[in-house]
This record gives sequence, structure tokens and C-alpha cells, in this order.
Amino acid sequence: MTRSEFEHIIPALRPVMLQVALDFFGSHDDAEDTTQEAMLALWRYCERIDPERNVEALAIRVTKNCCVNCYRRRPPMATVPDNLSSGPSSPLSPSPHELLEAKDTQAMLTAALARLKPRERELFEMRQIEGLTNDEIVAQTGITKASVKVMVSAARKKVFDELKHRLKQ
Repeated sequence: MTRSEFEHIIPALRPVMLQVALDFFGSHDDAEDTTQEAMLALWRYCERIDPERNVEALAIRVTKNCCVNCYRRRPPMATVPDNLSSGPSSPLSPSPHELLEAKDTQAMLTAALARLKPRERELFEMRQIEGLTNDEIVAQTGITKASVKVMVSAARKKVFDELKHRLKQ
């Protein structure tokens, strides 16, 4: 495919790519950045694209890969320490301020989890709360390992973004 042909088809592909990124991140800014990154990757590769190939499917795959790469570059999400989320359980009891913060954090986390789709929440809880490995989740749900990885990552991202949004308020 020539660059000229690519320039003619990319305006039709961009909304599809943007929607994939929006579904992944839930944030318009992150989706825009990732879509631009995916379009750039396709631009670099365009002269090797077979015009007979389903270019839309390729654009979607490249966008998904860019979303995953962008997510992996981010720092990990902080968690509430067990001794604070369940109240005083250690010999050195947390201060009332720490307990209040832990309750607020737990409430925000519960609200963020409530915003997930049922399947995302199920997989997120299996991975993060129950501590199951991806292989164990695959065995229990029958979902492919790649899908489990992507869905858990997307759920983590949504929870992180929700918590970040709530903390800014």
C-alpha cells in the first residue's frame, strides 16, 4: 500500500481505532494518545501492508497492542495495606487518622469496583483479591490466557483511573 492510499483510508480507520482505545482506557486523553501512537505505527508500516488484507482488522490489532504497551509503561497501582483495611490487627494500632484514611480509601475502591463490568470485576477480584494466577483463572473460567491478561489489565486501569479521579475531587 502506498502512503497516498494510506492517507485516504486512515480518516475512516481513526474513529474505529479511537473507540478501541476508549474501551480499553475509559479516558479520552489516553485514548487519543494511544490512537496517535497506533496511527504512527501503521504509517511506518504502511508500505508493507497488503491492500488485499483487512486493513481495519490490522488497525484494531495495532491499536490494542499500543494500548497494552502504554498500560505496561505506567507505574503499578498502590494498594491498601491489609492491616489498615481491616482495622487494628497489629500490636501497634494505627492512629484514628490512618483508620479514617483507610476507610475512605476502601470506600473509593469499592465504588471503583462497582463501575466495572461484571466479568471485569470477577476477573479483577480473582487476580487481585483471591490472588489467583492467570493460569488458575483460565482453568476456572475457560477464558483464554491472553484475554484474561487483557481484561485484568483493563480492569486495573479503570480502577486506577477512577481512584485518581476521586482523589482529585
